[in-house]
Amino acid sequence: KTASGPSADNRKLVSISMEGKEERTHFTSTWATDYQVSPDGKWVGFVERFHVYVAPFVQTGKTITLGPDQKGLPMFKASETAGDWIQFSGPDSNLYWSLGSDLYSLPVSLEQMTASDEDTLPEPKINNISFETEHDKPSGTLALTGGRMLSMVHPFIEEKTTLIIQENRIVDIGPDGKVSIPENAHVLPLEGRLVMPGLIDTHAHGQQAASGFIPQQNWVDYARLGFGVTTVHDPSNDTQSIFAASEMTKAGLITAPRTFSTGRILYGAAGSYKAEIDSLDDAEFHLERMKAVGAFSVKSYNQPRRDQRQQIIKAAREMGMLVVPEGGATFMHNLTMIVDGHTGIEHTVPVEMIYGDVLDLWRGAAVGYTPTLNVAYGGLGGENYWYDVDEVWRNDRVMAFNPPHKVIPRARRRTTAPIEDYNHIRQARITKKLIDQGGLVQAGGHGQLNGICTHWELWSFVQGGMTPFEALRSGTLHGAKYLGMDHDLGTIEVGKLADLIVFEESADPSIDIRQSQNIEWVIANGRLYDAKTMNQKGNHTLDRHPFYWEQSPLAAGLMMQDPATCAGCQRGAQRH
Repeated sequence: KTASGPSADNRKLVSISMEGKEERTHFTSTWATDYQVSPDGKWVGFVERFHVYVAPFVQTGKTITLGPDQKGLPMFKASETAGDWIQFSGPDSNLYWSLGSDLYSLPVSLEQMTASDEDTLPEPKINNISFETEHDKPSGTLALTGGRMLSMVHPFIEEKTTLIIQENRIVDIGPDGKVSIPENAHVLPLEGRLVMPGLIDTHAHGQQAASGFIPQQNWVDYARLGFGVTTVHDPSNDTQSIFAASEMTKAGLITAPRTFSTGRILYGAAGSYKAEIDSLDDAEFHLERMKAVGAFSVKSYNQPRRDQRQQIIKAAREMGMLVVPEGGATFMHNLTMIVDGHTGIEHTVPVEMIYGDVLDLWRGAAVGYTPTLNVAYGGLGGENYWYDVDEVWRNDRVMAFNPPHKVIPRARRRTTAPIEDYNHIRQARITKKLIDQGGLVQAGGHGQLNGICTHWELWSFVQGGMTPFEALRSGTLHGAKYLGMDHDLGTIEVGKLADLIVFEESADPSIDIRQSQNIEWVIANGRLYDAKTMNQKGNHTLDRHPFYWEQSPLAAGLMMQDPATCAGCQRGAQRH
């Protein structure tokens, strides 16, 4: 149970009778995130600041405050590394916790609480509970013939190209008639349609689970794939949810883009999940616990002092991890983040334009930029603009993969403003300046309306002066480079993973960037999907299940009806 009001982080351990009465608060803690009581009622375990502690469960009739520094009870710090998912088990009330694939267990005794010599304390037993499974990939061969290929290796389109995919890798590319097509291949004639790499969204928020339950069919992921987003990196999500979903995607248990994340941010402000960093050892502790659960990147967020941010960077370099920060709309923080060599800056710098001094600084630092113009600082952002100028609720693909009650209220009752009030257009000019000096700018839709929001970002880049090709390259190759994955993703080359977009007939976003959403086929990890329905085709055919709002009219309410055709309006028209 969590207290409300200004002390919202004071989590309490409360008991009630089986009839729901006689509520009693036994323990409270300023920053604890979890409690567990042993089956025999002798011990209470809790997690605070990512460490596991255990203390006697005493009943004094008063509330006892627990914490690492409390003196009222004997207490034992069970974990040297981080720990989570605490649980007591067995007749001897052994305490269990986990970190990534390691399960720790420790018998609990009063001697542990009162021992003065740490050398006499027992070491927890560690069991590795991981297992290996094959990465999902389709069987068979897929041949794309007669297409126009924008490989991102160079800005030119190659006409009449054949591309061969074996399982989930590209194995051959060449002019039509010069490439041998295996006899058993599924041939997809493209008849001049444009092919390019799948989009990579490097700042893609989106819920992956609810109360620990991962949906078998997550509309967030289908919306992304339906709009050609085949890889996402989420720089802030629930740790357990997103890494579990990522593993399930790799194993082929759910359908989703390639999913990567920082997990929960390294939060520097007050709160139960604050990552306290006052030394390099502290930074290494937090990066080790995130790496243990599957992160190759961390997000340094609201760490108030520069030396704290530098300690995170140093630890990350030693451990081979990426560090993405946010400047919190503080320009001087952004500049020191560039100087200190973060992987990149997430969100816009809070100014309308940068000039030669900052450009020179940025050029020397080789730090990327993910501006998320949809939520640009300092004024109206891109999301507001695209809702304003487009009737988003009439976009068939948006409505195919997003719940109506999520889209319609925001899209139909939208804010409007003169074009000169949209600050994201001015801030988008910064991305063009960085591109022109050889910088790395990548697309991040921020999950504002998953799927199309990645395209909004590309369109905003062009509003700021990028050419359509430069915007598309930012959404593909630059994203792959930013994440350190350009050896596998971001271009169409032999040996790379088969994540591709095939556009509709006559659609060419390299000329008109607004056509980037006109997608006919998506190939994700070698599997061929009809982009309008996300039904799988080719060597493996499988129709997706209806989403919950498609299964029951009551689930969607009346929001899917056109006002001109609803029963009430028809009755009104008949009366008049």
